Amino acid sequence: MTTIKEVQKLLSEITDIDSPVFEQFRDDSRAGVHKIIMKRKKQIQAELDEDHRLEQMLRYEKELYATGCQYIAGIDEVGRGPLAGPVVAAAVILPQNCKIKGLNDSKKIPKKKHEEIYQEVLKQAVAVGIGVKDNQVIDKVNIYEATKLAMLEAVGNLEISPQHLLIDAMQLDVSIPQLSIIKGDANSLSIAAASIVAKVTRDRMMTDYELTYPGYDFAHNVGYGTQHHLEGLKKKGITPIHRKTFEPIKSMIEKTES
Repeated sequence: MTTIKEVQKLLSEITDIDSPVFEQFRDDSRAGVHKIIMKRKKQIQAELDEDHRLEQMLRYEKELYATGCQYIAGIDEVGRGPLAGPVVAAAVILPQNCKIKGLNDSKKIPKKKHEEIYQEVLKQAVAVGIGVKDNQVIDKVNIYEATKLAMLEAVGNLEISPQHLLIDAMQLDVSIPQLSIIKGDANSLSIAAASIVAKVTRDRMMTDYELTYPGYDFAHNVGYGTQHHLEGLKKKGITPIHRKTFEPIKSMIEKTES
């Protein structure tokens, strides 16, 4: 009789949920065998569901591939809302029909998975460009315009010139054909790739700022107005990376100057 360990090894090689191999063990009286079968079927179904999700997220790219576009850059940004630090944009060109398991809008990826998926994107990508606009630029031109500048910089830093841009809810003043997609990071794999690259890049920057400006908890809040951050502002004041046109920093400055 086939041992449970042998059954487990055999089923681990099955990728078809309707494989006749499962039927071979249907009448097996051992509970352990049925447990292994159920577990493997759930794994296969999860893999099928993930592949379907990724396939759905490639629909914009596939439409462009069909027209002859080979190099499609997904573009996204991170850091519009924080009180401190830069806005960071990324542009990512993935190989045609590239699927990276777990890749999604960075806000939907568990924090512990960020680095792993980020590294996989860098490994698979044809080209990656980063754009960074600091708080001084944000204060000068406003966050919306600074975001566009960061995105343009990211596109300009790509090693390969893209034939088409897929952008998360933004229009850029460039001659390259583009498509603005609402919630693009959840609907386009290229934009999702840019989302995770921008997120990890900015998170690392804010962790470094924690060393330079301790007491604001930048490593955890990445510049957002959490309780610890606001307490830091009250106790230690405004740092050189705080956005002076954002509240409550703006009012703190006005109060000091009055």
